[in-house]
Amino acid sequence: MSFWSSFGPLTAFALVASITPGPNNTMLAASGLNHGFRRSIPHILGVTLGFVLMIGLVGLGLGVVFDRFPLLYVWLKYVSAAYLLWLAWKIATAHPASAQSAAGQPISFLQAAGFQWVNPKAWIIAIGIVSAYLPHENFLYGLILACLICGLMTLPCVSLWTSFGAIMRRWLSQPALLRGFNLTMAALLVASLYPLMMEAGTH
Repeated sequence: MSFWSSFGPLTAFALVASITPGPNNTMLAASGLNHGFRRSIPHILGVTLGFVLMIGLVGLGLGVVFDRFPLLYVWLKYVSAAYLLWLAWKIATAHPASAQSAAGQPISFLQAAGFQWVNPKAWIIAIGIVSAYLPHENFLYGLILACLICGLMTLPCVSLWTSFGAIMRRWLSQPALLRGFNLTMAALLVASLYPLMMEAGTH
């Protein structure tokens, strides 16, 4: 299989993986609501570049560690689940009004980039891309192009979710409605764990 024969399927996979609900998109929608789009830009860039870096490192050999020590992958999912539950609690109990003060700070670039390493969906996608869409011939060239494609797909998709939250910020002017949106985003974040943990249970 050449890279160009998998170019279309890889692009489609990257688009679907980036636009569908998951921890990153849920958190970005909440950030758009609570902090606005402009203040969420570092979060957007951190997700995009952090994910691209993950794909590159997995392609360069990090995925072999999980093949050799599958238990590490299972433990990563449980640690990730605990962290995501904590994030869901933070979103559910957030006070949007605090975003106007210095106390309400959006996630930084480095925090968002670092989050990819405890995001089980990001791990699954990165390993899937490297194992299913990259050819053995000219592997490094294919890996570079795959990183570029995923970056180009991820950036507009996560920006769209952030914009959605920012638009809802204008409409949901009452505290009760804002709280309801945050609770919904927290519930979606928790729900995103279900298929990931079900997969962990099969290992």
